[in-house]
Amino acid sequence: MYLGALELDVLLGDVRSLADKRSTVLPVLSELQRFGVSAAETGERDRFRRSLFGIAAVGSDVEGLHDKLDECERHVAERHDLELLAVRRRIFGPED
Repeated sequence: MYLGALELDVLLGDVRSLADKRSTVLPVLSELQRFGVSAAETGERDRFRRSLFGIAAVGSDVEGLHDKLDECERHVAERHDLELLAVRRRIFGPED
């Protein structure tokens, strides 16, 4: 069993309040969950235009796990209302 963790540092587009932020972030997290991962806003919760998305997935092989996390990263990177600033990825395996 392998566990993959992905953290995406995101700059949000035209967001002027925490309510605007919520209306932007929640649909993105829901879309990510359709890829079979767990996704949540894990940081920068008090800043209007910044967010950290935490994504976790479990798989039986490393290649498949990387593919799933790549798909999530691409999905966020291709959105026009967000700018992906940084990506951090960790894979944990049986030896960890």
